[in-house]
Amino acid sequence: MKFTNKIALITGGGGGIGRATALGFASRGAKIVVVDHDAALGQETADLVKQAGGAAIFQRADVTKSAEVQAYVKAAIAAYGRIDCFFNNAGIEGTVVPTIEYDDDMFDRVIAVNLKGVFLGMKHVLPGMIAQGSGTVVNTASIAGLVGSPNMSAYVASKHGVLGLTKVASGEVAANGVRVNAVCPGPVETRMMRSLETQRNHNNPEAVHDAYRAAIPTGRYATPEEIANAVMYLCSDLSGDITGTHLVIDGGRAGGGTGAPPRRT
Repeated sequence: MKFTNKIALITGGGGGIGRATALGFASRGAKIVVVDHDAALGQETADLVKQAGGAAIFQRADVTKSAEVQAYVKAAIAAYGRIDCFFNNAGIEGTVVPTIEYDDDMFDRVIAVNLKGVFLGMKHVLPGMIAQGSGTVVNTASIAGLVGSPNMSAYVASKHGVLGLTKVASGEVAANGVRVNAVCPGPVETRMMRSLETQRNHNNPEAVHDAYRAAIPTGRYATPEEIANAVMYLCSDLSGDITGTHLVIDGGRAGGGTGAPPRRT
C-alpha cells in the first residue's frame, strides 16, 4: 500500500483510530490533513506525523457546521492542491441509557456529529474528487451499524445511517472514478470504549471490558492500527474495484460472538 505524494484528509484525527490512520498514511508517503474539534489533540497528531518525517497540517473544525467543513476542504486544497483519500471518521458515543430515557439534545448531537458530519464531509470533498476523476472515501460506521446495541439508540441509528449514505454516494460517483466505502469496527482499544465501559458499569468498568472481550472469538479488542490498516486498504489500488460496501473489523464478534454488549448496571 503505497501513497507516495497522495493527500489524505482525516477527520477525528486527534483520536485513537484517526491518529493511527494519519501515522499509517504518512509512513507510506502520504501528506496529511488532520481535522479535529479538539485543537490540542489534532495539532498533536500533526506534530507526531512531522516528527516521524512526514508532512501534515492541522485544521480545527466542527464537522456539524457546513462552513467549517468547507473550510477544512479549502485548507487541504490550499496546502496540497487536492484530496486523494478522505477518512470521514469523526464521531462521538453519546450516552448509554434506554431509549425511553435518552435526552433529546444528546440524541440530536450524536446524529449531528456521526451522521450529518459524514454527509457534510462527502458533500464538500466529493466535488473535487469528481473534478479530478479519482479519489477514495472511507466512512467510519461500526458493527453498531449492522446490529442493535441496547441503550445506545442514537449511536446505533447514526451508524446505520452512515452505511446508507455510503451506499447512496458510492453509486452516484462510481462513474467518475471515485470510490466510497465504510469500515465497521467492533470494540477497539480507544478512549471511546473506555467511556462506554464506564457508562455501563461506573463501579467496575474492567468487568465490562472483560465481558465484551469474552464475546469476541479472537478474545481481544482490535487495535487502532488494525482499523487504520483496513482504511488504508480501502484507499489503496489493492481494492480498486471495491465500492459501496463495508469492511467489518471485529474479531468475528458479529458473526461468531453474541453480538450483544453486557447490560448496563
